[in-house]
Amino acid sequence: MTEPSSAVSRRTLVTAIGATAAALATAPAAHAAAPGAQAAAPTAPAPAGTPARTVTVPATRARSATGRAATAARTDFPIHYVGVSWDGPRRGGSIRLHHEGTGPGAWQPLTAGCAGGPDLPAGSAGADASRRAAVLVPAGGAVGYDLRLPDGATDPRSTALDTTQGPARAATLSPTAPVTLCGVEYLGRAAWGADESKRFKNGVENSPAKYYPLQTLTVHHTDTPNADADPAATVRAIYEYHAVTQDWGDIGYHFLIDEAGRIYEGRWSGDDGLPAHDANGNVVTAFHTSGFNSGNLGIALLGTLTGQEPTAAARHSLTLLLALLTRTHGLDPQAHVTFVNPVNGVTKPVDLISGHRDWLATDCPGGTMYATLPALRAEVAAL
Repeated sequence: MTEPSSAVSRRTLVTAIGATAAALATAPAAHAAAPGAQAAAPTAPAPAGTPARTVTVPATRARSATGRAATAARTDFPIHYVGVSWDGPRRGGSIRLHHEGTGPGAWQPLTAGCAGGPDLPAGSAGADASRRAAVLVPAGGAVGYDLRLPDGATDPRSTALDTTQGPARAATLSPTAPVTLCGVEYLGRAAWGADESKRFKNGVENSPAKYYPLQTLTVHHTDTPNADADPAATVRAIYEYHAVTQDWGDIGYHFLIDEAGRIYEGRWSGDDGLPAHDANGNVVTAFHTSGFNSGNLGIALLGTLTGQEPTAAARHSLTLLLALLTRTHGLDPQAHVTFVNPVNGVTKPVDLISGHRDWLATDCPGGTMYATLPALRAEVAAL
């Protein structure tokens, strides 16, 4: 067993990330990237005085309901995703979508996916409660939906989400923000359209950032459609669903990776431009593995990997990102460790690079992806 790593200084971390990312950008890939997926070493900071860039992204439109009202909804905007959650059995529910001009479609199964949420201190109300069932359903531009929840389900909540056709919203990109990481394209929060106001509730930050030394890294899939034509819109949908609908205060993952191998910055960690970390090199707590988040970094592959492997580009980026993080923090990617949650004292023996199902009862990161984790650890160690 290895002990949890100690925090590293910001200077050491920044230097290590820069050097390691540059080295990894030219390292041979264990899985070849798709054409065009590899780029040069991390972009150098822009010269002083370079103006910030402004981009526009669609503002997310959302309509939420609870109780009986959550089981039937109609909207005046196209629905990109429907977020649904309830207490009770995870299986047995269904949803049907209404499209303009065609009426209701067929009922389709509504099966709760990954279990996420905040860590709670030992003894807190709800700390040992069963996990709330939740699912994010692609809606394909529907204008409404009906739900049938499992027998015994209580406290239903649903949210209709449009992340593609809302009013244009301006976002400012720092001129010093890198556009590549480990040689692959990287999108900071502003670049994929994160509306930072979503992190606040009644004028107060809903989940203030807390930081702990990195102990483990967990691989997820988002259980969203494969061959996604607009992955940034899907990231915005996940963000809205996690931060607002689920009331977590932010997106649940530290990083996300799409099928083209692009890396997206997840959980907000400060304004110093160092994703996932604070100024002392500790990792911000996210919400990807309920009860085991603090000191546990989550990376989610966009898509559903129950019956197919990730694309070569996504696998390549995942391997490089894991290598960057383990090297920077001095961790052995093939180690077996004892995770100790600094919030509630919960311990768990686990592989340093694990899958979500190693922590909780879930199919995540999909059976096909999970079976490749031993090979992934070896590939990371070889870089």
